[in-house]
Amino acid sequence: MKVLWVCNIMLPTIARQLGVAYSNREGWLSGLLDRVAQEQGHNRIELGIAFPVDEDLGELQKSMQLGENMSCRCYGFRENLAAPEIYDEAIEKRFEEILADFAPDILHVFGTEFPHALACIKTFGRPERTLVGIQGLCSVIAEEYMADLPVKVQRQATLRDRIREDSLKQQQKKFKKRGEYEKAALLLTGHIAGRTDFDREQTAKINPSAKYHYLNETLRGVFYHDRWKRSACEQHSIFLSQGDYPLKGFHYLLRALPKVLEEFPDTHVYVAGNNIIEADTFQDRLKLSAYGRYLRKLIRENSLEEHVTMLGRLSAEEMKKEYLNCHLYVLPSALENSPNSLGEAMLLGTPCVAADVGGVHNLLTDGGDGMLYPAGDVEALAARIMEIFTKEAIVERFSDNARKHARVNHDAGQNYYRLIHIYREMLS
Repeated sequence: MKVLWVCNIMLPTIARQLGVAYSNREGWLSGLLDRVAQEQGHNRIELGIAFPVDEDLGELQKSMQLGENMSCRCYGFRENLAAPEIYDEAIEKRFEEILADFAPDILHVFGTEFPHALACIKTFGRPERTLVGIQGLCSVIAEEYMADLPVKVQRQATLRDRIREDSLKQQQKKFKKRGEYEKAALLLTGHIAGRTDFDREQTAKINPSAKYHYLNETLRGVFYHDRWKRSACEQHSIFLSQGDYPLKGFHYLLRALPKVLEEFPDTHVYVAGNNIIEADTFQDRLKLSAYGRYLRKLIRENSLEEHVTMLGRLSAEEMKKEYLNCHLYVLPSALENSPNSLGEAMLLGTPCVAADVGGVHNLLTDGGDGMLYPAGDVEALAARIMEIFTKEAIVERFSDNARKHARVNHDAGQNYYRLIHIYREMLS
């Protein structure tokens, strides 16, 4: 069967061969691709992969070797990823060329967050042979985007926000626009792949006639090796995988931290991802967003300067090091579907506390694999953190159970065979 994958990023294995910079975002796609390459001898898939490229690569179109037994037809298309709220009809012409060259039996689109999802689905025009994999859902994200920020903060706009036309209100508006493209794409889709009660319910509201397929994600290979040990971690340290926009809930943790510090004064928070609170130089201060400024205000008012470290963007190996080093991984988001960071932490056995939002409960069982708390409840978040820090026995139990649960959810072999089953079902 000929299957065309349409991805949000150029996968690292392709980028390395082209000698260009790449992102570890959507790392689970690399895990899936590795498995497809391994199984190529058993299930013959002729794979094409389309992804956004920079202008210097032009409209990339070439065959590449992705393993000992597998080659892949690669296609580049140009899209302004910095402005995903803008739909450029010119991209439809590019997908006409890609589809004509590859002639896929199945179109598999990973995610609905960017306009190219609608463009390729619309151009392909075969709902019965179109599969859309759900990651986040922009239409629902837009509703929850502000994550209980004070109204005054929601309305603020720094110099950076005004120049970039990227205030918090404008960011929310952009998600709403992206949600419109997302709904249009899903209405043209015959098959939807998801993994949580949340994404099944939300997509059914948009397109009840599309067939829903349960399909879990295979994560990056490095997280399937090694495990967290209480004796080897930094005591009372907390790790956040991201905190650069309100939905991720960094402000909830900062508000909970003073209560934790009363009992555990050595508590320290490490945050991966873009550092939006840096203000060491005049240039840094000019780049501050309204959300970054609010985070700085919380840190200053609660004297948290010595308790927060921003780590910047991390590779998969660097992320793994932080999971293994921390005492606790916290997911304080206002909304998530199936966060890969939680899956990575659980695979390693890192103790987890997460907000009970979206599809999180399908990944982590409260009281069995870790702890859930009501989203936005700062007092409950502080209480869960302190319970993890206090009760050594439950921490070991959570660690063991989390690893077992995650290895079922993210079993590379089972997820691959499930995907092949879906493809065959679509063709029949």
